[in-house]
Amino acid sequence: MTAVASQRHVFLRQQVEEFLYAEAALLDTWALDDWLLLFDEDAKYEVPCNDALDGDPARDLLLIDDNYLRLAARVTRLDSRRAHREYPHSRTNHQVFNVRVQDLPADELSVNASFTVWRFRAGRTSCYVGQYHYRLRRSAGGFRIAVKRAELDMTDLRSVGDVAIIL
Repeated sequence: MTAVASQRHVFLRQQVEEFLYAEAALLDTWALDDWLLLFDEDAKYEVPCNDALDGDPARDLLLIDDNYLRLAARVTRLDSRRAHREYPHSRTNHQVFNVRVQDLPADELSVNASFTVWRFRAGRTSCYVGQYHYRLRRSAGGFRIAVKRAELDMTDLRSVGDVAIIL
């Protein structure tokens, strides 16, 4: 890789990191309507079962397998008082690190990052740990999410209870 190409890659990674940090801030402040605006209308949001991280939604059961319409419905439900599991809202702290970016054809990027999400609710602390896998599309305003997949590194979910929040 030439020095110029290396500098471009570093700059691109910095832009992607800023995008991921902004996404995490939206989730932590429960600005879910603004968070939803980061997604393209053909986007997917997936959380596979923690015992089958390579789960394919075409043949396997996933904890979450949302297209844009289901994701919008999830946001609406979490923003309402009817989401008893999340009203009042949990306090969360999304930490994103170890970001790796790879250019793809057609102005798309493959992005992998490690995450830790802390959830504080009703005097209980839970910690979700795993890997994010994104496919981002370049847009005039920066990036749009085409795919977000959160793979949990945890061997079981008993210690956290559930995945009622958005990872």
